[in-house]
Amino acid sequence: MRYATFIHDGSQKVGTVSADGLSVTPLALNPAEAELGVLALVIRQVQGQALPAPAGAPMALAQVRLVAPVPRPRRNIFCVGRNYQAHAKELAGSIFKGNNQPTDSWPIVFTKVPETVVGPFDNVQLPTGISEQIDYESELAIVIGQGGRNIRREDAMAHVWGYTVVNDVTARDVQTRHAQWHLGKSFDTFCPMGPWVVTADQLDGRDTRVRGWVNGELRQDASTQDMIFDIPTLIETCSRGITLLPGDVIATGTPAGVGMGMTPPAYLKAGDVVRIEIDGVGIIENRFV
Repeated sequence: MRYATFIHDGSQKVGTVSADGLSVTPLALNPAEAELGVLALVIRQVQGQALPAPAGAPMALAQVRLVAPVPRPRRNIFCVGRNYQAHAKELAGSIFKGNNQPTDSWPIVFTKVPETVVGPFDNVQLPTGISEQIDYESELAIVIGQGGRNIRREDAMAHVWGYTVVNDVTARDVQTRHAQWHLGKSFDTFCPMGPWVVTADQLDGRDTRVRGWVNGELRQDASTQDMIFDIPTLIETCSRGITLLPGDVIATGTPAGVGMGMTPPAYLKAGDVVRIEIDGVGIIENRFV
């Protein structure tokens, strides 16, 4: 099933997306639940409650405005760096320069604040005067269902509620300036998300294709099978001594082809459009302004 969060007639709603992706059927949620977006469905299911019934006829997607499926994550988004071998190699002389840690030892994990999240077709604001090296990162993101601490790798997939698409937008100069990546990853609007969440019974995120375009030019193209640390390993790692909560989002890393890895580097500028597509999930497309 595909669940979307959207705006219609000035109010936020959650609904099921049709198989052809052309319409959405609203669900019967109270206003407080609707404000949580798809997170409300995750919480209901984890608590053993029935999912809400339809609350009206299907509406054409063209008649609504899609917002991020989890418009306001309950806490920071977990993110993974250097999780595709080719991407690790392309940045070996930049942000990873001097880091001799083997790429297959432990995942690099950082976070983005909830305020980074915007919708699948919203504009991304360039932080003029703060950074001149804005980059894109096409990523599959996991939405956690049943939470837990110290989740074993062999049990991890049972904790996946679904998948969505994110762009882990990054200010590279800020990222390299600080010992931690948090600031360079956390500017407002730096995490477009969507277009909806596809439930885990409809997709195996361990075997799908991630692609990214800038102004129509294909820059990134890889399979999630190419990850250094697969999804079960990431869940096991992020839950070591930390309780994952229902609705937590884990972005799984980006393939090679980012702007910083090009010669010369090709950073984003005002008017550029980044399109990301993940097979079995969907497409997001954002203009940088």
